[in-house]
Amino acid sequence: MYKKIRPLTFAVLALAASACQEQLEEFNPSGATAEAVFTTPEGFETAITGAYTYNRTIYGKESGYALLEMGTDIWTNAESNGATAVAGVSPQPPLVNYQGLNTDNLWVRNNLWQPCYAGINLVNQALQTINTAGLSTARRASAEAELRFMRAWYYYHLVESFGPVPLRLEPTSGVVATATRASVEEVYAQILTDVDFAVANLPVTLAQYPAPATATDYGRITRPAAEAFAAKAYLSSGQYQKAANFARKVTTAYTGQGIRLVANYADLWNITNQRNSEVLWAVNYSTNLTFNAGSNTAHQWFLMKYDDQPGMTRDVANGLPGVRYMPTRFLLNLYNEQNDARYLGSFKQAWIANNAANIPRWSAAEVAQNAALAPLLNQPKFTVGDTAVFTTKRSIDDFQQRYTRRYRYKVYDIDDLYNANGSLKGERRYYPSLRKFDDPTRATATVTESSRDAFMLRLGDIVLIGAEAQVRLGKADSAAYYVNLVRTRAALPGRTNAMQVTASQMTLDFVLDERARELAGEQVRWLDLKRTGKLAERVRLYNPDARTSIQDFHALRPIPQSDLDAVTNKAEFLQNPGY
Repeated sequence: MYKKIRPLTFAVLALAASACQEQLEEFNPSGATAEAVFTTPEGFETAITGAYTYNRTIYGKESGYALLEMGTDIWTNAESNGATAVAGVSPQPPLVNYQGLNTDNLWVRNNLWQPCYAGINLVNQALQTINTAGLSTARRASAEAELRFMRAWYYYHLVESFGPVPLRLEPTSGVVATATRASVEEVYAQILTDVDFAVANLPVTLAQYPAPATATDYGRITRPAAEAFAAKAYLSSGQYQKAANFARKVTTAYTGQGIRLVANYADLWNITNQRNSEVLWAVNYSTNLTFNAGSNTAHQWFLMKYDDQPGMTRDVANGLPGVRYMPTRFLLNLYNEQNDARYLGSFKQAWIANNAANIPRWSAAEVAQNAALAPLLNQPKFTVGDTAVFTTKRSIDDFQQRYTRRYRYKVYDIDDLYNANGSLKGERRYYPSLRKFDDPTRATATVTESSRDAFMLRLGDIVLIGAEAQVRLGKADSAAYYVNLVRTRAALPGRTNAMQVTASQMTLDFVLDERARELAGEQVRWLDLKRTGKLAERVRLYNPDARTSIQDFHALRPIPQSDLDAVTNKAEFLQNPGY
């Protein structure tokens, strides 16, 4: 977003510049003060840009995947989560399995609580001075809409993650020694007020933004994106008809503006096709990594340890294996790969040999097991360009099938990875790897950063928000209509009929399963399970690593201890139960 703008950085405290003793570091290369920035149209635009930037601490970052995807029914720890640090970043396994999740968790504090409140405080500063910034009448309305959208967006993340939270609508400076937690209902009332204003005052397209904002500012919020968020916010607040109305509008009303499902699911993740018809809002990470203030790192975290396998070496095309997160057996079993293109569109199974130096040869022991291999004794099993490793969600039971010439490469089938009850067995380093965030454009095989954008709102997500709203309203036929929109797009050639669902199948659990198939890895799963009240239930059913450790109170995150320690009204500003 705004690739070449380096906004003035405002120093704020964690709790809206209040309770926390630790300040963000201040860096002001221009020498300008906040007051000066807010008094000119150009300076005010910089402040608006700054309000967007806090999403970069959450979306496309390892911490954001831990906070918004992990600890659910569809992911668990891979080998290096908890064992090693990558690029100086220490992993946080408690966010995956809830063992040891406490009030000092760094990512809860530094990558969720603090940046959301920092963004809110910057919005409040800007709103306080918007009438004296010299904005045109037209730009003033859309500028306020952008700011209020961002305040609603950050409060949504806070209230869903922490429950009752301090609700601040005025800027703070200096130290505020007391804090009061507003109720969930009060916070949502403000979220919905802000998002309704945004919907009413944002332009439909970037090209309609009044100057000095420009149509080249990819990453600005537009009306369809605001309406998409409104559908989520109204759904989460229990106002299902309004959620359904907004989801319907986003799904059907903007085809003239080019907003529609991408025809081929896999094309969503082609790095040369990021600005596609389905993306409603994204963090725009620059191809010039020096402008990114922390780039997208998602390409690493779901990737298996392929580079120690026969015939393989690490390279740019195959990616940098972070070996942090792997799918649960439950997630893999959700896909019918005979009908559904989303499995291969989401997961990488085959690894193609790129290293002639370590290609194995047929051994005497293998020949002894299968006489048909005798002519191949001491011959290479494959060559560069052939499959070297195959990971599969299927069972391959027969030994002879494994070691025929067809299966001359290394195979890890689902039974090598998991027990029948879903618990993990053996090493957690070889598994079907989420490929949505691959970046084959990185300069070298060791580059940790990516210019890939991080999608925050896309149409496939909102279509299924519409389905969930219809289930909540008891309108099963309408729910099936929405689900079939994404399933028709996902159908393999000739399998469209097999992918259709009926009204009788429409339950909340079915919609959650469909959201897993459609949105796995896209930083929505924890919020999905929290919103539906299904977090503990589904983790206990489908995630053996976290089954015994998750508690009902884990539906809320712990308030950072540093903020609890800093306030003087400790009897009123209390920790969430259970922590």
